[in-house]
Amino acid sequence: MPKDPKRKSTQFKPLTVQQEAYCQEYVKCPENQTQAAINAGYSPNTAGKFASQNMRDARIQKRIAELMEDRNKRLRVSADYVLLRLVEIDQMDVLDILNDDGSLKPIREWPKIWRTTLSGFDLSSTIMNMDETSIETILKKIKWPDKVKNLELIGKHVDVNAFKERMEVNVNVTIADRIAAARRRLKERQGGDQ
Repeated sequence: MPKDPKRKSTQFKPLTVQQEAYCQEYVKCPENQTQAAINAGYSPNTAGKFASQNMRDARIQKRIAELMEDRNKRLRVSADYVLLRLVEIDQMDVLDILNDDGSLKPIREWPKIWRTTLSGFDLSSTIMNMDETSIETILKKIKWPDKVKNLELIGKHVDVNAFKERMEVNVNVTIADRIAAARRRLKERQGGDQ
């Protein structure tokens, strides 16, 4: 009796140790499937092939989704959390870090959102006297988060959808309607030529 050329379903087959390792590595860095395969123990020569093969496997996709959901629960990250953080960044006000005379408040007095969100700052130290007992540190430059990019991210957020394209589709148009419209256009063209 000839063998059945069809592959048997792997739907109920458990993942191998290497496939599980691939899932774990993929969750760490989803941007590079090939590197995840290499880190999981696949040969660098065949890692790309196996990564592609793994990502087509429904069992692996399901396991990766489970791992990502577990991670998000552990870290308490949700769509609401992301939106809340983006709104906090959008509401940052430079007056929160300035004294009434325009000088900067000490960093320890800054609100947490300022301390955790700045892209960077430049400090300059100046020696006030020759024996180096008095050093003055001056904050020269503060780099804010990109407010336009932040607003764009808020707008793209799944619950805001400010930039979602709206497309109306009329499903009531039948083939007969299209044929009739095409005949009218043809008649108009023929009538216009005479």
